[in-house]
Amino acid sequence: MDSAATSPRRSLATRILVGLVLGATAGLLCNLGFAPPPGEPTTPAYDWVVWVADKVMNPLGQVFLRMLFMVVVPLVLSSLILGVASVGDLGRVGRIGARTLLWFVLSTALAVALGLLLVNLFAPGKGLDPDVAVQLRAQFQQAVSEKVEQAQKGTGFSLDTFVNIVPKNVVRAAVDDREVLGVIFFAVMVGIAVTQLARETVAPLLAVLEALYSVCVKILGYAMRLAPYGVFALIFATSAKLGLPLLRTLGTFVAVALTGLLLHLFVVLGLAAKLLVGVPPLRFFSRCRSLAITAFSTSSSNATLPTTIRTATDEFGVPSAIAGFVLPLGATMNMNGTALFEGVSVLFLAQVYGADLSLGQQAFVVVLAVLTAIGTAGVPGGSLPLLAVVLMRFDIPPEYLGLILGVDRLLDMARTMPNVVSDLLCSMWVAKREGAVLKT
Repeated sequence: MDSAATSPRRSLATRILVGLVLGATAGLLCNLGFAPPPGEPTTPAYDWVVWVADKVMNPLGQVFLRMLFMVVVPLVLSSLILGVASVGDLGRVGRIGARTLLWFVLSTALAVALGLLLVNLFAPGKGLDPDVAVQLRAQFQQAVSEKVEQAQKGTGFSLDTFVNIVPKNVVRAAVDDREVLGVIFFAVMVGIAVTQLARETVAPLLAVLEALYSVCVKILGYAMRLAPYGVFALIFATSAKLGLPLLRTLGTFVAVALTGLLLHLFVVLGLAAKLLVGVPPLRFFSRCRSLAITAFSTSSSNATLPTTIRTATDEFGVPSAIAGFVLPLGATMNMNGTALFEGVSVLFLAQVYGADLSLGQQAFVVVLAVLTAIGTAGVPGGSLPLLAVVLMRFDIPPEYLGLILGVDRLLDMARTMPNVVSDLLCSMWVAKREGAVLKT
């Protein structure tokens, strides 16, 4: 019975992985075969590759992404309200919330510290050719300007962020990626109010929410049927334009960032799965394979949220009440990979700029990375404006972001995996602390 139930899901994970590999291979082959050498004019053949990537593959991939994003807000609302209402006791809600926030802060701080350690050991910024740095900044000047403009509008964790957790208009918050915390606050307050009212009064509302949640899960199933094709299109569009020359230029930086992300994912979180939850690392990562692949291909914690909830409940037996409470919070606030990337990037760009950050300043980087990660939108590229904020805090010109923009898409995909896996593990840890019996 169990094998029959899980084999279709494993088959889907395999198909997604095949789509990922084929898309990356096809894109890189097109880039290697048609892309002109750095500094030389483009060719008609490469223009055609870029046209296919931008006008065919990327739109196809965006259809898949939008089907996932489409259910995020109703899923967050229904799952959080039902989760808080199911927990019932306000004291238990507070205890679960405190444990969840403790996990978020400690796991994120540990990820940043790991990234800073690797940058200090390998110093990737000190070996970059200054002429190459100038060329890269000029190449991505316009894109950097857009990120700096977003940063100057106050993107990040600040007093305004704290105030905006309470939305003036929940409908407006629902359509703004930067105000997801407002939607979460509204859902938690509704859930708390439900627990304080007579059951017969709120029964119709709960029935509607349960139906809405089931509908969202069904739509997710439709979307995941497109996943192998959507993943192929998204990865092709990225790899066809990324190019190996740029990766070679920033090879040490990319290697350090990827090493940190993979160490945190497989070693730190793998050990946490074994020691805190009692699931052997190999079994843990085998069961969340679909989740990791979806996170990598979509580059979005929000788009992956439906898959995260399904993985927690179906694969590991996390109670729906706890998964519905913890995971929407995690998709917005728990950004282990993003914070690690920010720490690595700040120190790398500081090394290129010639600024030596002291141990105290690096400790402050950890604090800033944790705080700004909370304000990061769970969408592709959501961390870049916040990275500009951190750079300006250390008097490093934000224009230096141009050095890493070319490889950000690859690293964005990679840093989303530890984000969502940490969310999943948090829900399992909280569930176990609450006495739930998991599928270990």
